[in-house]
Amino acid sequence: MRIGLVIYGSLDILSGGYLYDRRLVAGLRDLGETVEVLSLPWRNYTAHLSDNLHWRLPSDFDILIQDELNHPSLIGANRRPHPYPVISLVHHLRSSEQHPALLKWIYRWVEKRYLESVDGFVYNSRTTRGVVERLIGVGKPRVIAFPPTDRFGSGLSEDQIIQRAADSNTLRVLFLGNLIPRKGLHTLIEAVGLCEQPLRLDVIGSLTFDPAYARRMQEAAAEISTKHRIRFHGALEDQDLAGKLARSDLLVVPSEYEGFGIVYLEGMAFGLPAIGTTAGAAGEIIQDGGTGFLIKSGDAHRLAEILMALSEDRLLLGELSMKAKQRYLQQPTWQKTVREIHQFLLQQAEAFRIA
Repeated sequence: MRIGLVIYGSLDILSGGYLYDRRLVAGLRDLGETVEVLSLPWRNYTAHLSDNLHWRLPSDFDILIQDELNHPSLIGANRRPHPYPVISLVHHLRSSEQHPALLKWIYRWVEKRYLESVDGFVYNSRTTRGVVERLIGVGKPRVIAFPPTDRFGSGLSEDQIIQRAADSNTLRVLFLGNLIPRKGLHTLIEAVGLCEQPLRLDVIGSLTFDPAYARRMQEAAAEISTKHRIRFHGALEDQDLAGKLARSDLLVVPSEYEGFGIVYLEGMAFGLPAIGTTAGAAGEIIQDGGTGFLIKSGDAHRLAEILMALSEDRLLLGELSMKAKQRYLQQPTWQKTVREIHQFLLQQAEAFRIA
């Protein structure tokens, strides 16, 4: 089967969504399929909408997958007759993010038309499926295919996790994500500033996605660095990142919205309790008070309370760490997930041919 995948930019972009896309391409190729990546250039939203005036679907595929991130560019092409099914891979909707009211309405209107233009869906979570089906209704073929969370293999053993919790004096907090407002680093830095007991915060993620925001975060961190040790590492290669995960106590990514949250499970492989927010799908991974904590988006005061409690109670930290590791071990393997996607694609291509 000849499969196309439409993305913006390069598969090498460092984000959870692009990690999913990369692993999906590799997994389908391992199963013997031919996969071609079709890249559209990154531009602003208005320029992407102008793609509808000229971009057309290629004709030489058996099925075409479109990363939903590309939705503003593809509505016109999808609405024209095409000789194969078009499947949208939905990580999360842009209209689920926090935007001014008018802009949010525009995104919702455009995304609704895009979602109505495709023939089926691959969802990364139950939450994402629910958001889409509330927008356009139920009825189109779909599969829920959880993202790959095995990038670092087995992580740490239970004995290593217990030893780490006992040995640590200063609470070692890790933020992992591109430095963009949606990931909520500003909430974390504000919370650290509210903590009386010294903490260590390592910030790992690209400084170039939103340079102005990254500078603001570095300036905010500098204001509280006399009490707390805060370091910005930029993006790290997997080996270096695994070392940071192994030497941390807690993963905090208080994102405004996550369609799934691969990062939380990657941290749990190393026994890191996770702190996320009640917005989006983090609650599918994080059990509040069990494998970590869920806070309201932007609630720096509640986050500070949790950080101080874990800093002072190493027994609680150890209990949460063990539960986090167990949650990681319960996650379906990526091999199982990609096989489910593959079977779904085969079924949709066959059904389209018969119809």
